[in-house]
Order: sequence, then structure tokens, then C-alpha cells
Amino acid sequence: MSNYKNDYLEYNVDADGVATININQVNEPANLLSMAFVDAFSEAGQKAIADTNVKGVILTSTRRMFMAGGDLRMLAKPVTDAKAFFEAVRGITMKFRAIETAGKPFVAAIGGAALGGGLELALVCHHRIVLNHPSIKIGLPEAKVGLLPGGGGTVKLPYLCGLQKALTYILQGRELRPAAALKDGIVNELADSPEEMMSKAKAWILANPEPIQPWDNKKHRIPGGGIWTPNGMMTMMGAVGNVGKLAHGNYPNQEHILKVTHDGIQVPIDRALEIEARYFTACVMSKEAKNMINTGFFQMQKAKKGSARPKDEPKYEVKKLGILGAGMMGAGIAYVSAKAGMEVVLKDISMEGAERGKAYSTKILDKAIAKGRSTEEKKAALLSKITPAIDPESMKGCDLVIEAVFEDPNLKDKVTKQTEAVLEKDKVYASNTSTIPITLLAKSSERPDNFIGIHFFSPVDKMPLVEIIVGEKTGPKAIAAAVDYTLAIRKVPIVVNDSRGFFTSRCFGTYCNEGMFLLEEGVLPAVIENIGKRIGMPVGALAVHDEVTLTLSKHIIDSNPDSMKDAETARSYKIVSSMIEKGRTSKKDGAGFYDYPAGEKKRLWPELTTMFNSKPDALDQKTIEKRLLHRQALESFRCLDEGVLRSSRDGDLGSVLGWGFPIYTGGSISYIDYVGINEFVADCDAFAKNYGGDRWAVPQSLRDLAAAGKSVHDFGKKILSAAEIKKLNEPELVKLANKMGIAATVDDLKADTLKKVLDKVG
Repeated sequence: MSNYKNDYLEYNVDADGVATININQVNEPANLLSMAFVDAFSEAGQKAIADTNVKGVILTSTRRMFMAGGDLRMLAKPVTDAKAFFEAVRGITMKFRAIETAGKPFVAAIGGAALGGGLELALVCHHRIVLNHPSIKIGLPEAKVGLLPGGGGTVKLPYLCGLQKALTYILQGRELRPAAALKDGIVNELADSPEEMMSKAKAWILANPEPIQPWDNKKHRIPGGGIWTPNGMMTMMGAVGNVGKLAHGNYPNQEHILKVTHDGIQVPIDRALEIEARYFTACVMSKEAKNMINTGFFQMQKAKKGSARPKDEPKYEVKKLGILGAGMMGAGIAYVSAKAGMEVVLKDISMEGAERGKAYSTKILDKAIAKGRSTEEKKAALLSKITPAIDPESMKGCDLVIEAVFEDPNLKDKVTKQTEAVLEKDKVYASNTSTIPITLLAKSSERPDNFIGIHFFSPVDKMPLVEIIVGEKTGPKAIAAAVDYTLAIRKVPIVVNDSRGFFTSRCFGTYCNEGMFLLEEGVLPAVIENIGKRIGMPVGALAVHDEVTLTLSKHIIDSNPDSMKDAETARSYKIVSSMIEKGRTSKKDGAGFYDYPAGEKKRLWPELTTMFNSKPDALDQKTIEKRLLHRQALESFRCLDEGVLRSSRDGDLGSVLGWGFPIYTGGSISYIDYVGINEFVADCDAFAKNYGGDRWAVPQSLRDLAAAGKSVHDFGKKILSAAEIKKLNEPELVKLANKMGIAATVDDLKADTLKKVLDKVG
């Protein structure tokens, strides 16, 4: 039978003797590179090679993506037998090699994105033609999940675009548009339509009956020179230096990529593929890759699909959005919402302020136009959707209103009442507060069931996370509306329960505090900052405090005097106040823990070492590293233990996307497993003894997990029996429900909450 199809592909031969393998994985949401697919592809390829009537093969896909990449479900599983896994990977590349060395032309006709394993599959073909469409991406993004391209990509790409570009693209996981991929030699031709793409593919096959790959062609020269040329040696030396500077040894896959490239380019391709398979196996077996795949891909995908929204609630569409406050946050929210197609009313106390808020979008769009990423027409269309306003009546007809005024409960009370007077009663009202409890703010509302927190991060147009906060009386409709709106503006939502500081602000604040405490204890400020970056935080603890401003930290504590009863808060308040007294307030004001000279790089304020009596040997590096990360992780677990976090995975995703907790650890909850629960608990106990403060107190539930040899993600899985659950009082039942991811408050009927808990227990 010359033509056939299965669950992975369709195989057809036309009258001119050109076969087409159309990738169509009917049982998957997207085409994925898996062991089963490789077997099916190899079988089809060998069939074409053996058929003397077949002149060549076009490999294509009529689905939206040519191939999304490797099947990460397979790679996320624990590898118990390294040798067997290595041999399986070698089996894939050997099947690929059997096709590309058989002497029959294969052409990849790429009509959609070809990423990771998708591009590696295309590299098996002797010629690559891509549909010239701006939505199509070509690249090897494996580094973003702790891996390296293990299907030939790492060793083959340098032959096409040279060492420098290949290393840049692989180490950064960069994805290219078709024109850039053509310019770099990764693809060979562009086509303006699917028909032209297929026509060009067929023409190339008929014109090139005896193809040879660059890595098999002894006459081929690597663009820019091989490893032992002056350019090649400088490239490798520069890459090694950059990886050391940026990865700090936290990402083993980065070093593995360098080794594969360095060694693989010097030996025949089959030996190079064996080297690549060995290092790929090492990557897959690393806990860093498991963490990055789980949090950076699987948990991210679940969140992007709205896993946090109440399932029985109908979709809530926001056609018209009202924003109260046109400052930095309000202006950013206006931009991302208008970009998503919503009509936006941007209200401020003055028309000048409202217009200034709209101008923020103008600046973003002008930059995009200057870089060729937008047009004047698109700019005009987006700006036409933002209407500046000063009248509370302007909120009439809005489906959702987001309050983004200054962090003052009295001001928020005023605007809430003004707005609710004109907002339809079935619409949802949200506050963008970063610290004030939603339950407290909802007391200003006559409809607290439709009152919710939607906490954005600055700058809104760049930060991917949105933290949705559920107050005591927030209803499922408001939760669904907040999640649906967040997804509509292409952000990633997590849903948490109410608490002062919620999850992100509360836990992020511990990084700033611990940095200040280390400074107060005599650690050199440069050491604090350098170690913060070395462990994988985006910036040092002192620098990030300058960015959020010391005045804001003081204001938050001033607005809640009861918080001074907490020793950590009182200690941080004292340090912040002492800095402010010296005129050191923020990056914005040009003076904080750093100096910010105009036109120059920031530098640590020289007087810090005198003010805090800094000593070179105050603390060892390992202790500083652990204190900075352990403190964030411990507070994150407390949020889980208290029911602020609804799941450990929300903690991981929120920490990575919200304040840049290092992804190689999996996030601030998974970090405890990364260190080891027993070691983590022992460290915290030692810190409590040596450095004092309740901030290092370990919850009993974490000690119980450590004693049982469990994972931190097992928290809450040991559910009580049905009989024990029925005996719980109402607050205990609500806490248990929230830990299980069930939205419940003490105002709900106890019988309803009990039924939901028992149903989930089964």
C-alpha cells in the first residue's frame, strides 16, 4: 500500500514520484517529538527510501504548528536507568541519520512554528523552506527548561550559522522569525503561500537527486571558522565567560551546551551525536531540569488555561474596562487591556493626569514602531480605545472596574463608594492593592461578593503574573471574572486567599528585609548584592529595595501600626527610617542604598559601610546564600500552611513570575525539596538560634513532612477521614477546604463546604 495514515502522520506519493509525509498527531493537541512519532517517521522515511519510484520526500504538516517540540511529559518522568535512556536517545539520532545519509532528498516544508525537536526534525531534511509569516517561529528553546537540544540540534546548528550565532541561539533558547532564520542559513528558502512552499519543495527534490548534509560534506566550511580558528577560540572563550557570569553554576545545562559544542565540532558527526546524547541524558537527570520543566512549562500551561477559575461559572467577558488612577500601574493596565481589544476608561483626579496616563501607551507604541514591531495604524487603533476621564459617571457601562489609586485605605474607601454608585450591581469591582487585605477594603462595598483583588506587577506591560486575591466574602463569579480578564490580556493568573501582603508582597518583602539585616550585622553591601545575583535573583536585595522605594516600605508599616508588634517588621522599620532620615529614599529620587548619578551606572552608597560598621569577614558566603533564599521559601511555606496559598504549585509559579525567584529551584516552595526538607529545617533552626527572631520558626506541618520523608508537595495530601472531617468546627473546615483548593469562607453554609470537602476526599 503506497498511501496510508496512522495516529502520527499521513504518507502519500503523487504521480511525479514525490512522497509527502504530513505530520498529523490526531491524539495530541499539537505535533510533538516522541519515541512513538520517531518510529512512525522512520518507518515512513525508510518506505520512501526503499521505493525506487519515489524521487524524494516532502516533510510537512497541515496543522497550525509544524512541530511544537519534544514531548516534555516523557522528559519530566524520573530517569532510573541512565544507560537505557542514553541508548534510547541514540536510537532516535541513528534513525535520523539513516534517513539523511540514504541518498534520497528530503525537504522540510515548514508552514508553522518549528521549535526544539521540531527544528531538529527539520534539520534531518536536506533543504528547509518556511512560510514567510510573522507568527511563525524557528528555534531551539530547550535551554529555557534546563535541557539542551538532544536530537542533533546542538551539534548541527554551528555548521549552518557558525559557532557564535549557534551558541547564542542555543544558550538563550532564542526563537527567530522566518526572515532571520533564512539570513542565518538555518532555513534555505521562504515562501509566501502554502502552495508556493509545496511547489518549491517539489522543485528542489527533482533538481537535487543526490543531496548531502553540510556535516557530511568534507568541502563544507563552518561560517566564521571552526573551533581552532582565531574567531572560533574567541567565541568559545567569550561564551564560557558569559555563562559563568550569568548562570553562576546554577544551570548545568548551560555548561553542557558549551562542552557538546566544543567537543562535537571537532569530531565526525556520528561521534558528535553520541557526545550530545550523553550530555542530554545528564540534563534530563538533573533536578534543575525537572524543576524548570514542571514549573516553567506544565504549571505555566495549566495556569494559562484557567485552571484556577471556578469550573461551573460561565465565562465573564470584559468589553469595557474602567481604571481608577492613571499613575504607573493604572497606565500600564490601560495599555495591556486596550491591546487585548477592550474599551478602556482611564480616570484620574485631573484630566492632565488622565492624559499623562494615556501617554504611557503612546511611549510604548512609539518604541515598538521605531523597532519595526508596530505601525502608526496599529498605534492609532490602540490609543482610540483609551478614553481619559475625571468624572465618576464615566464608569457607567463598565464590565469590570480596577482601582489603582495610592495605597491609602481612606482614599480607596472614597473611590469605591463613588464608583459603586454608578456601576451596575452585577458587575465586578477589583482593587490593585499590593498589601492591604481585600476583606478590609471590601467593607467599603455594598456588594462584597463581587469585590476582589487583582494585583499587577510593575511594569505591567512586561510582567507576566497577576495575583488574584479572594476576600472572605468574594464569590465565585468575581473569581471567574478576574481569571477570565487576566487570560484575555495574556497574563498568567494565580488565585490566593486574603492576607496582609497576600502571597507575593509578603514573601518578596523577606528578601529585602534579609538583605537589610545582613547589612546591619556587618556584611559588606557589595557581598550581599553579588551573592544575591549569584544565587539567581534578578538583582541584589538592596537594589530591589531602592526600586520599590524605602518610603513605600515605611508607609506600608505606618498604615498598619499593629504590624510593629512583629520583631522582623520593627527591625526593618528602624533600618528604613534611618536611611530616610539621611535622605536616602529610592532609586526614583536618586539616592537609596545606591547612588544614581545622572548618565552613569548606579553604585553602592559609600557611607553604607561606615553607617553599618561593615566587616569583610562578618559571615561566610554559604550562610548568606541560604539566608537570602531560605527566608523567602520559609515564608512561602507559611502561606501554604496558613491557607493563603491554595496550592504549592501556585507558590512556585507566583514566586518565579512575580519577583524572580530562581527557576532552577522550581520556585519558592519547590526550593525546600531542592535543598532537602531535613537540611532546610535544620538550617532554619540554626538560624533561629544564631540570628534570633521568630522569622525562622518552622511550622509543625513542615517538620512532619521532614520526619515522614515526604516531598513539600505532599502538604495537605494526608486528608482526615470522613468521620474526622465532620467533627471539625467551621474555621477548621474552611482552612482544610482552602488547603484543598476549594474556595470557602466562614460565611458559607457549613453543610455546603462539608459536601465539597467530602466529595473531593471521595
